[in-house]
Amino acid sequence: MPVPQTFPPLETVTSPTVGNAAAAYYLNRSKQTMRLWACNGGPISPLRINRRLAWPTAEIRRLTGMGV
Repeated sequence: MPVPQTFPPLETVTSPTVGNAAAAYYLNRSKQTMRLWACNGGPISPLRINRRLAWPTAEIRRLTGMGV
């Protein structure tokens, strides 16, 4: 059985970007929704680093109402 992934509270995240799974968790969306946003556009856009999605932490905070 897979171990569930845990993420720190968003207010304690200090990195400028987070991965796809973390962004989905913080925005209460599925990982597939995040991939669709990356391809088709959504409220925020990810950076692409070595074929991986990196979602800006500041934009996630803005969308969740936490400010910057």
